[in-house]
Amino acid sequence: MDGLECSEICLRQIKSEGCRIDAEYYSKQNLRLQKIVDSVGNKTISEYGGKLDCSAFYPSITKYYSDDRGNVPFIRVNEIENGLVSITSNTVFLPLSLLKENSKTIALAYPGDIIIAKGGNTLAKVGLVTDEFPTYATCRDVIILRTPELQGLNKYYLWAFLHSAYGQGILWRSASQTGQPHLTLSAITKINVPDIKALQQEIENLYMCSVSIKNTSNQLYADAENILSTILKQSAEVLDGIVITERLISKSFGITGRLDAEYYQPKYEHYTAALHTEDTVSSLCKINDKNFIPEESTKYKYIELANVGKYGDIFGIKIQTGENLPSRARRQVKTGQVIVSSVEGSLQSCALITEEFDGAICSTGFYVVESDSINSETLLVLFKSGLIQSLMKQRCSGTILTAITKDEFSSMPLPNIDNSVQTMIASKVQKSFALRKKSEQMIKYAKRAVEMAIDQSEDVAMDWLKNKLSDVEV
Repeated sequence: MDGLECSEICLRQIKSEGCRIDAEYYSKQNLRLQKIVDSVGNKTISEYGGKLDCSAFYPSITKYYSDDRGNVPFIRVNEIENGLVSITSNTVFLPLSLLKENSKTIALAYPGDIIIAKGGNTLAKVGLVTDEFPTYATCRDVIILRTPELQGLNKYYLWAFLHSAYGQGILWRSASQTGQPHLTLSAITKINVPDIKALQQEIENLYMCSVSIKNTSNQLYADAENILSTILKQSAEVLDGIVITERLISKSFGITGRLDAEYYQPKYEHYTAALHTEDTVSSLCKINDKNFIPEESTKYKYIELANVGKYGDIFGIKIQTGENLPSRARRQVKTGQVIVSSVEGSLQSCALITEEFDGAICSTGFYVVESDSINSETLLVLFKSGLIQSLMKQRCSGTILTAITKDEFSSMPLPNIDNSVQTMIASKVQKSFALRKKSEQMIKYAKRAVEMAIDQSEDVAMDWLKNKLSDVEV
């Protein structure tokens, strides 16, 4: 038995566990985990009134994907980040008519519900549905834990528990081991939830505090955008009227090499004129496109399109050794640089590199830019502005993968902003980023408090939380 692990389990227990006979389920680590959780409560999610739901088989709906935020956001696994369901620039939206036609197969989630990824390498990712939208559609890869009928169990506490190390361990243990591990609805309903009463309200307060801080962060970023918008007097709306224009070959293809009609629409001349500038990206910025070859045994933070948030933040990155990074991981970034997506459909994926990501690697799908005349925060807001986004879209080309080439990107007009305005924008964005980080910290506090209550005691967890939150101001 040297080096082997063995657990002796009564047949009665195996039957009570749903006839699970896979050895991993009864590993010493899993048995110890279950014993600890059972010692502080033994009511199941089902006994508390939790209901589960999920989408069934539905026909291909990719042709209905859009970025129209007037439609219903479609939750896939990538929308689950840091314990929350996050709507980003990569989220797709579905028309309500489609959801009505597939009402029996596409399940809807609502604010306060808990989303759980049910398979693959994202198994057990947990997210709380926020109130950013009134309704959310869900894909087949997630399970909805409905919370309105919970009795004696705070939904925010349940979410924090499932997001904690103990909840994650229990979810992984509950996963079916036939073929690829996956979670089932019945397995989740049988999960025991620790009966920790006083902490439940504190977890809800912590979440509400996080939401309040995040809303302030979002407003500060919006203020920065409004400052720039006012200065540029920008109008990225499509011009009215029949879109017809004539161009001489010598003044069109002869200069640009472009024959696609979209490129010459009058609206783009209107957008360019609105910038009132003769400067370009290349005259104001340095583009870092030097290939960086990662060292095989060194660990790096890797940033790709899915890691870029709506407000220029970066989240959910993976840390990998150089040998495991994809071949497109060839740009090393440093504090103060701005990364700008080159891929049409993801052009809004622009982010500011903060100290946390200094030395990280990003995909070659980004342009890495910095400027001596425009501060980093203003550069971020500029590239995400409606005018610049429209001009970037104009310059995209390609058949299989439509993207903006370096030449087109470099020659794109870019205004130089007055220093006093840059200072105002930088102040707003810096405060926004600081508050966003604090909001995320609140979520980590909630998870850690649950773990401490199970590990030690509820009193210890409450005292720890009180100490951590003593200096938090919204």
